[in-house]
Amino acid sequence: MCFLCIFCNLNTSNILNMPDQNQNGPINYSMAPYTGAWTKAEAGHLLRRTLFGPTNQQILNAVSDGMATTVTNLLQVPAMAEPLAFHPDEGVTTFGNSWVNDVYPSNVTDAAATLNARNISLAAWLMKGINEEQFDISQKMLLFWQNHFAAIAVSDARATYDYVELLRQHALGNFRQFVKDMTINPMMLLFLNGATNTLYSPNENYARELLELYTVGKGPQIGPGDYTNYTEDDVAAGAKILTGFLVDGLGSDTLTDVTSNFTPILHDTSTKTLSYHFGNATISNNGASEYADYIDIIFQQNAVAEHISRKLYRYFVNYDLTTDVETNVIPVMAATMIANNYEILPVLTELFSSEHFYDISVRGALIKSPLEMIFSMFNSTESIPGFDLLTDSEMYLVLYQFATVMGQAYMEPPSVSGWPAYYQMPAFSQLWVNSAVLKTRFQVSDFMTLLTGVPGNGNNWKFSTLTFLDNLSMPSDAPTVIDDIADVFTPKGLSATQKLLLKTVLTNGLPDFEWTLQYNEYVANPGDPMYSDPVVQRVELVLQQLFHMPEFQTI
Repeated sequence: MCFLCIFCNLNTSNILNMPDQNQNGPINYSMAPYTGAWTKAEAGHLLRRTLFGPTNQQILNAVSDGMATTVTNLLQVPAMAEPLAFHPDEGVTTFGNSWVNDVYPSNVTDAAATLNARNISLAAWLMKGINEEQFDISQKMLLFWQNHFAAIAVSDARATYDYVELLRQHALGNFRQFVKDMTINPMMLLFLNGATNTLYSPNENYARELLELYTVGKGPQIGPGDYTNYTEDDVAAGAKILTGFLVDGLGSDTLTDVTSNFTPILHDTSTKTLSYHFGNATISNNGASEYADYIDIIFQQNAVAEHISRKLYRYFVNYDLTTDVETNVIPVMAATMIANNYEILPVLTELFSSEHFYDISVRGALIKSPLEMIFSMFNSTESIPGFDLLTDSEMYLVLYQFATVMGQAYMEPPSVSGWPAYYQMPAFSQLWVNSAVLKTRFQVSDFMTLLTGVPGNGNNWKFSTLTFLDNLSMPSDAPTVIDDIADVFTPKGLSATQKLLLKTVLTNGLPDFEWTLQYNEYVANPGDPMYSDPVVQRVELVLQQLFHMPEFQTI
């Protein structure tokens, strides 16, 4: 069953003509601290990669604060408020309260309806979290880790919430402990059949992905059943090591949470021997802690740090792992991770402070995912619904559906490997703008600028256009308005011709001073739609044009 049903299916045909990402001159691959110019261009690049959509003021603040302070401020993961009940099918929790520790109704039909209500609540909550992100990297990290530990929502929304909370808690923390906790997480145990992996019926699903996707990586095959970093025998041994964990509390009308429990009678107590890739290490029976012993041995391999460093690089910098990147960047990141006992925070601090990260070649090198595309519009224009729990939730569900139609359903990755745009060679992020979805991108942005906006409970949510405009550097000056819009939304700026086009749209083809007069009349008559509506219309027309440009689709 899908996490949330898709409500529309739009046909597409156009192919985005992406700008050439090549540059003249050598690329700087140094991981030494960046000491170059610190302007809106560099600050905007950092913020677009770590936030879903920076505002003009956030970029200006970052310029003022400097790189080091900005990186420190971004690398935070605050607590998240819990999802709240709002759907009429919720059978236990009262409206506006958290359901994450509530039981299910005893009646099967009512329990199924309550599960659906809570899944819908989760979808809205996830979108709300992105839209209301603070000045920190947490939401981008949640998406990164969901793609890394790709799992699909299970038959209890409480378990799904616990999985998301685990991603948040470990987002910048210790990767070794993260892998240990994920290994016995109820949702992962269910998704990759760990809960049915027993002495009497071994299941290799999680044992395989633990090596291939989560830690050392597979690498090319070098012999029969032998890959670069592990063998098929290691998979079999790992399956035995991981036996004995069950999941309790699913859909329970008495238990308030979903838990994993070790059952000794179902555990393989034999001594397991690993391959030469792991020094032929032996793992003796250690009951409920044996899986942790195994993971400790896996993490003795440098391949773990190299594998996760490559994934971080592809997500935050560039999908193209060239020979120069493999020689000069990945080893430095991996060494930093190992030296810091597999803590993620020092690695990202180094990466976001490096000369390579700010090289012009990597700016605009990635294409926005559907979620990045949607929320770069909303967040950068400071647009938050602000109606009420029911209305806002319905609106967030529309955004969830928009992203789903464009190929990125949160909590519903297409496979255990995550979304193909993060791993499939050679296209990688270009897969986000294939001919099947590009037109939908344009339709979504047009929906917000030219049409009614996002509907919900009888209301419509559009961009906070006036707030966005008023918070630009000099909103009464047409050229400055266009410059600021380019700085906010495009990683390499716009050409003089493109800016002239947008300025002509803003001024309706009139001299620049006419825009100044129009804006000042709006300021002088607060709350009067006769003066504000024309201003809103001109800015929205500019945004509509911008959102169709290839430069907006990159990050």
